[in-house]
Amino acid sequence: MLTEGVGLRSNTMCSSMQLAQVKRRILFVEDAPEVAELMRRHLTEIADEVIIVGNGEAALSLGRTQRFDLIILDLILPGMGGLDVCRSLRSSGFASPIIIVTAKSSELDRILGLELGADDYLVKPFSVIELVARVKASLRRAEIDARPQPAGEEKPIQLGQFTVDPASRQLLRGGEPVPLTAKEFDLLLLLAQNPGRAFSRSRLVELLWGQDGGTREHTVNSHINRLRAKIEADPTNPTVIETVWGVGYRLKRDTGN
Repeated sequence: MLTEGVGLRSNTMCSSMQLAQVKRRILFVEDAPEVAELMRRHLTEIADEVIIVGNGEAALSLGRTQRFDLIILDLILPGMGGLDVCRSLRSSGFASPIIIVTAKSSELDRILGLELGADDYLVKPFSVIELVARVKASLRRAEIDARPQPAGEEKPIQLGQFTVDPASRQLLRGGEPVPLTAKEFDLLLLLAQNPGRAFSRSRLVELLWGQDGGTREHTVNSHINRLRAKIEADPTNPTVIETVWGVGYRLKRDTGN
């Protein structure tokens, strides 16, 4: 169930004018027609094209073959479930934000969704105004991430056998790119630019997601776990991204030696 909220249309129109003038495409994966139609009305005010599909197979096919700036993905779908869609898209190199929406509210479900590559997680029932706000925030962050960085910030950072290249926004191993989502790269770059500095989870949320919130700290843990799986020799015994107990995380100072 969704609630629309008062004054959404005027607020959304004003905000959408402030966002970058690029053609945005959103894929909304939802098998409830009434929910899909409600969201389409509001999403078309911040995106040039909103494609709606009602099953996981169609979502996976479109996500692999077409460009989308963001996917809103329900977990409970006919056929292939949303978690499998999310996992498959990320493994195939899809890097744009994925927001999961679902009636499953347990902490385990949330963590699993984030572990599999989701950038955000919203539990039904939610207000349309909240989902639209999260979509706009995700699009805005992705557009900022895609902007060219000042020349002084483009120097590659060596992490053992890996190279973090801010200019190309790539993680390289032996010259070959290691697939990362935009937010995974942001997190790794922040840690790599501050070796030895411990960041609390709440501070990482503030710096990378731009808002506070209790359950969002699980997002940090999930992104750290995914990064460790890609850069650590033994993710269960990390030597690159260290846990600072009672605080958060830091990049080991001598990693590049």
